[in-house]
Amino acid sequence: MQPERAKRKLTQGELGLILEVHGRFVARRPGGKRAVLNFVDFSGLNLVDANLSEADLSGSCFDECAMTRIRLERANLFGCDLRHADLRGAIMTRADLRGVCLRGANLSQADLTGADFRSGQIGIVSASKGLAVHRGGRERSGLDEAIFTGATLDGSQFNDVSACAADFSDCSMRGAILHGANLRDANLSGAMLDGAEVSGAILDHANLTGASLSGVDVSRARSSHGADLSGSLQEPGQEDVARAFELLEALKGNHEWCESGGRHGAPAKVDGADLRPLGPLLRGLRLSALSAKGACMVGLDLGDAQLQGAMLEGADLRGARLRNADLRGARMAGVNLTKADLTDALFAPLPLSATRSSPVNLNRAQMRYADMGGADLSEAVLDGADLRGADLTGANVWNASFKGARLQLVRGLELEVSAA
Repeated sequence: MQPERAKRKLTQGELGLILEVHGRFVARRPGGKRAVLNFVDFSGLNLVDANLSEADLSGSCFDECAMTRIRLERANLFGCDLRHADLRGAIMTRADLRGVCLRGANLSQADLTGADFRSGQIGIVSASKGLAVHRGGRERSGLDEAIFTGATLDGSQFNDVSACAADFSDCSMRGAILHGANLRDANLSGAMLDGAEVSGAILDHANLTGASLSGVDVSRARSSHGADLSGSLQEPGQEDVARAFELLEALKGNHEWCESGGRHGAPAKVDGADLRPLGPLLRGLRLSALSAKGACMVGLDLGDAQLQGAMLEGADLRGARLRNADLRGARMAGVNLTKADLTDALFAPLPLSATRSSPVNLNRAQMRYADMGGADLSEAVLDGADLRGADLTGANVWNASFKGARLQLVRGLELEVSAA
């Protein structure tokens, strides 16, 4: 076995100077230079909030580094050692992660959209041996036991990757390529895998409870023996697709009712219906007083929609886009908004008269890893809600109630409010 190539050890001071110059490169300012740090030993250094987007870091070692919220967009991390690295909240969109070792690393809530995790080996030119494969003394690649809870992995490539016992719970993995991946004992509960390719993947004893599997042919996996698919959400049935036109007409009638001040149309009642076939067709509609209790609305685009007073109790809105939506006075007890985009959404009370208003009811709502940046949650009732990992940066939570709510790892929420 060829001995591992010696790595240059970097100090915190040297790193600071490199980050300053690279920062100018990323911002396209004068004096900037791209960081090219191949086969460097970063272990033990503090890279929290650092920006190394577009940097070339191939072959480097980040063993047990503090790297929370680091920016590594389009960075070259080919063959890097990231074992046990703390990458929570990292931005790693379209990063080259081929041949990396992420065993035991924590990438919870990271954005890895379009990242490439495929296998790879580093070749080194040797004067005596020509081109040789660079190997380490321990396993050089793989995602075994890595933590990805709440991460975004849409369109990422995992071809033939080993991810045994990895935790992908509540991840968004739409369109991910998992061909030949080893997912034995992996936790994919609640994950949104819509449109993912799993042909040849090993799913032995994988936990897929409650996962969204629309467009996923699990039968093409190399083995699914013992995989737990209980409660998983499959492709919309033929009846749901056939009913899509009828549902759309009812929802357009709701829009017309709002537009005409109640003279035409009527509030739609689509309780328990599967609305997924409607895709982006509901964006911007006026749907005040809509009744969609227990409806399946996973991944729907409801951006800019007006849903004042809507009855959405128990609806499944995982991964839905509700950016700028008006949800004043909505009844949403038990709704599932895991990984939903609620940026700048309005959850304030709905005025009923000069002296009366109706607050939003989000009792027992599932809102794990939801993005509520800039949302107005004033006077909202979130008693018993699960907000673990949610982002409330810039949100208005004046007089909101969080009694019994689960608030671990919530960002942007003042302690005095969360203790209420």
